[in-house]
Amino acid sequence: MYKFIVFLPLAGFLIAGLFGRFVGKRGSQIITSGLLSVSAVLSIIAFWDVAIMGAASQTIHVASWVSSGDLSFSWAFKIDTLTVVMLVVVTVISALIHIYSIGYMDNDPSNPRFFAYLSFFTFCMLMLVTADNLVQMFFGWEGVGLASYLLIGFWYKRPSANAAAIKAFLVNRVGDFGFMLGVLAIFLVFGSVQFDVIFAAAPDQVGASFTFLGMEMDVLTTICLLLFIGAMGKSAQLGLHVWLPDAMEGPTPVSALIHAATMVTAGVFMVVRMSPLFELSPFALEVVTLVGAGTAFFAASVALVQTDIKRVIAYSTCSQLGYMFFAIGIGAYGAAIFHLFTHAFFKALLFLGSGSVIHAFSDQQDMRKMGGVYTMIPLTYLLMIVGTLALTGIWPFAGYFSKDMIIEAAFSAPGSVGEFAFMMGIAAAFMTAFYSWRLIFMTFHGKPRASEKILSHIHEAPASMMVPLMLLAVGAITAGFIFDGLFIGEGRDAFWRASIFLEGEDIIESAHHIPLFVKLLPLIVSIAGFMLAWLFYIRRPNLPGQVAGAFKGLHSFLLHKWYFDELYDLLFVRPAFRFGHWLWKKGDEGTIDRYGPDGVSASVMRLATKIRAMQTGYVYHYAFAMLIGVAGFVTYIIFMKGGS
Repeated sequence: MYKFIVFLPLAGFLIAGLFGRFVGKRGSQIITSGLLSVSAVLSIIAFWDVAIMGAASQTIHVASWVSSGDLSFSWAFKIDTLTVVMLVVVTVISALIHIYSIGYMDNDPSNPRFFAYLSFFTFCMLMLVTADNLVQMFFGWEGVGLASYLLIGFWYKRPSANAAAIKAFLVNRVGDFGFMLGVLAIFLVFGSVQFDVIFAAAPDQVGASFTFLGMEMDVLTTICLLLFIGAMGKSAQLGLHVWLPDAMEGPTPVSALIHAATMVTAGVFMVVRMSPLFELSPFALEVVTLVGAGTAFFAASVALVQTDIKRVIAYSTCSQLGYMFFAIGIGAYGAAIFHLFTHAFFKALLFLGSGSVIHAFSDQQDMRKMGGVYTMIPLTYLLMIVGTLALTGIWPFAGYFSKDMIIEAAFSAPGSVGEFAFMMGIAAAFMTAFYSWRLIFMTFHGKPRASEKILSHIHEAPASMMVPLMLLAVGAITAGFIFDGLFIGEGRDAFWRASIFLEGEDIIESAHHIPLFVKLLPLIVSIAGFMLAWLFYIRRPNLPGQVAGAFKGLHSFLLHKWYFDELYDLLFVRPAFRFGHWLWKKGDEGTIDRYGPDGVSASVMRLATKIRAMQTGYVYHYAFAMLIGVAGFVTYIIFMKGGS
């Protein structure tokens, strides 16, 4: 069964990619979506079998892979609770996005290529989450990066799409280099890349150190920080987040696939999978907490002023990933994965819902040119409301159970790092409510700001787009209270078993016994954020402009995303371009070409020009040349014979 789950998307990719011109647009859509749907159903069965019924964890051998000296491992699937949770998230969300894309991309001439890329993306993610060793995980990790490059730049005739794809690829390479160094360091220290071998031997390395540039460095801390750098790139954490908003240049289904269930959650999954290693490095966990809490606050603040509907949701994703990471940092691994699980449903709902809005507004994405259409597309409006309620953590929607648990766990965590995460989490929760309801009010309420031509064509999306939205809405409503007891409740030990680190202080148990006021605080700030958004965009719609004018510096700071892009452009992009230009002019043209191909060809041309001058066309010139040649030949013979 597990082989079918992983390889059915690969089969869809090969059929649509290699034979798309033969099966056609509709055939590619049906084959890839059908195979993904089968994979999703099998994943749900696997989840029931392993996570609910308690079937034993197992390793499924696929093929022998590498045997070189001390390095030896197979291609195998590690099946435990963590794996099957990720299988459900990846395959269910991906299958719904495939079906949604049938309607959304119906008029695109490159349907087979698009659906092939989607299936390839899903296959690589499944390879990542089922890996039983770090090399196999790295294979899926890099495959996801390649597929994201292809999908973000799918509309390759747009310069902005090409630039965004290149940016995503390069920024992720920075993180991937750290991940690769971490894998190499693990093999150097443990002599293996198998998870079980590494985790069993890790306690023996506690306190071990090595010298680097005259400094004593802890072995496990160094390894964990290198792995976390990889997670920062893939999951768009503060510093390596700059690719995320630009990824909106891809089609909306791509945005949902990357930001809801697959690529951006890969880093969260990897760190949780390596939790037995991270638990042995308190400093690395503190770094994870600080970066995650900082990201949650940063991304939420930037989302406050964005005007592109997809970019608001993209920064929301970045912020929610920050929640997941600081949950990991304080040891609440179950809460982090629970939020990953619920977030997949309501964030995919919001992204695909925004696609329905964009479809209705004839590809318009600027919220300043929308408004006043909630009666024209009532179903889309209702579904976006459901996603917003789940994101802002309103009971009984999914986000209430998972996000609130993370905030409560941060309050329970000892030390100043936990306090910092708690404060950042509360501040981000307030801003999340404000920008989420700002999106709803600007998009659907107020006076219509679109042209009469656009307003006359506004209508609900086709059933192929709306049915996946409704199914995601069911998940956004029910996933929290249905699975709360298993992921973070009394049944969590039996649910997770050995798939995540469960020893030591149980921070989730402590979170269940905090004061009532702290439990209510996330809900209070969410309601406050809603009321402030209502005041700004419904009651007094002229107020946002007045506030922006009064705080021009702060507004510009947030609008320019804390100037990260400008800073990186100054420090890295411009020097790289200048260095490349110097290599081009001085190295390539000035040296290599001048003395190499261009120099040789120029010398040949000069010599040919001189020789060509001898071809005058006069017979006596040629006769004279022949006489000179004969004289020279005779002279040579005479001297040669005389010498002998």
